[in-house]
Amino acid sequence: MTSKPRKSTKKTNKRTATSPKTASRTARGKKTTGSRTSTSRTTATTNSPIGGSKRPSKTARKKTGTGPKRGRSSSKDASTSRNSRTKPTRSGRRQAGARAEARAAAPDAGAERLQKVMSRAGLGARRKIEEHIEAGRIKVNGKVATLGMRAAVGDRIQFEGSNYEVVGERKTHKTLIYHKPEGELTTRSDPENRRTVFDNLPPVRDGRWIAIGRLDINTAGLLVLTTDGELANRMMHPAGQVDREYLCRIRGEVSDADLQRLLRGVELEDGVASFSDLVIGEHTADEHTTGHTWYTVTIMEGRNREVRRLWEAVGAQVARLKRVRFGPVFLPAKLRPGQHEELGAKDHRILREDVGLKPTPVELTLKRV
Repeated sequence: MTSKPRKSTKKTNKRTATSPKTASRTARGKKTTGSRTSTSRTTATTNSPIGGSKRPSKTARKKTGTGPKRGRSSSKDASTSRNSRTKPTRSGRRQAGARAEARAAAPDAGAERLQKVMSRAGLGARRKIEEHIEAGRIKVNGKVATLGMRAAVGDRIQFEGSNYEVVGERKTHKTLIYHKPEGELTTRSDPENRRTVFDNLPPVRDGRWIAIGRLDINTAGLLVLTTDGELANRMMHPAGQVDREYLCRIRGEVSDADLQRLLRGVELEDGVASFSDLVIGEHTADEHTTGHTWYTVTIMEGRNREVRRLWEAVGAQVARLKRVRFGPVFLPAKLRPGQHEELGAKDHRILREDVGLKPTPVELTLKRV
């Protein structure tokens, strides 16, 4: 068996220079290796600094006490008015202060309709909660609730003999990377009872796993899965321009003219498609065969079997196909086929920022007190 090196083709968008032996890659101007796990972005690339100086919140930037005061009475009337007022009890002042402290310490979340907050906390369907409100069975901060009432962080709710406090929580999503082996389907169920990637994944308590970009049964490699539907939609949508990188083992050799066609664009049954990047790797051959050639290719969208169909359009035959990168996420070299690795909350946040998404919104719910 002999090995003869080949030179890279001329590329229209040089972003990677991967050989199947070293699996070294360059992404967004940073060089990483195949042994590097998780995302290639670092916290330095995020929009907001971590642990650095931050702009004050909108609430902190608002000016207070600058506007004219309406209906000001004379000092005598004001004194009489103050003396005739009913002073709040000490316990009432403590409760009001506790609610103010809770609002100040909580994540930024606006008020929501009472029945929506209670339903989210698992106290019943919204319509059922509305019936309880109409019947006067629910109190908010000691007052009987009415339809249309809104709840905010720190409010105290009484319902069926139990006391609750409104809290703001940022929903926690899970994201993992999975090394899909050949022979597994990227589907939840199969009428032929063939093995699927979901058979190897850990169960999730809240939500379900969503595969970000499928791989066909004969394709191996990186599969990113998440419980964050917003992230999955943004990464898969063509408008997101999230690139995917594959290692391809092609039987025989492909002419330079055909390689240039693949870079310029080839007409497929569902429109023109092309590789945004193509690098020639190692070629192996012996005295009996024309051998195989490894290529690293990149595409900017994820049509069905797009990489295979592009090679077939120039008469090439794909012997092996493996995805090694999806956007900033690389397939770790240590991750064996059939294994998965969960990304941390920090990596999940970086993924959302990478596709232009804001942090996961805060939702109001209840905790028993």
